[in-house]
Amino acid sequence: MLNRIDRIQLAVPDRAATAECWTALLGAEPAGEDSVNCLGAMRTSLRLGRGWIELLEPDGAGVVADAVGQKGAHLFSAGVSTKDFEGVVKTLNSQGVNPTMEGTQAFIDPAQTNNPGLRVVISLDEDLEKVGDVEFFYEVTLLTQDAPAASNQIAELFGLDGDVFVPITSEHYGYDGTLTLFHPDLLDRFEAITPHVPQNTMGRFFERNGESYYMAFAESGALAEIEQRALARGDGYTTDPPAESRSEETIGTVFLHPKSLGGMMLGISRPTKAWQWSGHPERVEPA
Repeated sequence: MLNRIDRIQLAVPDRAATAECWTALLGAEPAGEDSVNCLGAMRTSLRLGRGWIELLEPDGAGVVADAVGQKGAHLFSAGVSTKDFEGVVKTLNSQGVNPTMEGTQAFIDPAQTNNPGLRVVISLDEDLEKVGDVEFFYEVTLLTQDAPAASNQIAELFGLDGDVFVPITSEHYGYDGTLTLFHPDLLDRFEAITPHVPQNTMGRFFERNGESYYMAFAESGALAEIEQRALARGDGYTTDPPAESRSEETIGTVFLHPKSLGGMMLGISRPTKAWQWSGHPERVEPA
């Protein structure tokens, strides 16, 4: 019943400063200012790719103020879209989950999902033109103590077909879990994973923050340009493969570090590359 990952929400102390990062580095464009009363936040919306970035700044006491007070700027919520908004809400209601409705969106609090990290905003799917150097978002990574349980929960909450989910494991990054594909022919999904190397970056993040969102992923055909822009700006980033062992034409993924984007890490893979670890390596097109 879900179509895609259509947006990500950041909780930040300063919307303007964070917006400048996304605009300068990836070509995001301003798309409006409003407030989200149920979160106690002022919101700056940016268009990027075929989706949105929503920057939430505390407007007095409330959920976002608490979140920023506890963690500083960070990836606050995953945004999913559907062509059957009422149907998704009914499916949630049937399980005792009652999203807060505000404007044209439905907001799900972690207290309702019984998973401290699973905060979601649901929107009606829109056919949007591409903006900036990102094609689309396709993943939000959820760190959890029990990845199988979390992926089963996501399937039940949103009426997803668990038969198309893809197991994932990484010795290099030290985790295992599940990609909860919304559709067998699309990359959009939650990545529910359990870290098992306490000493690495992800393990330390998990130790510090517990069950929570870790990062998001997008696709782009402009990785070399993004890398050069990050280098010129002095923004933190890494690439896979590393710069010393590849040419520009073979960049597979750029990881933009949290400080580069105002509080969250974003992985950006070249077109179709993510199918290599998403169950269909035959779909990966040559660089």
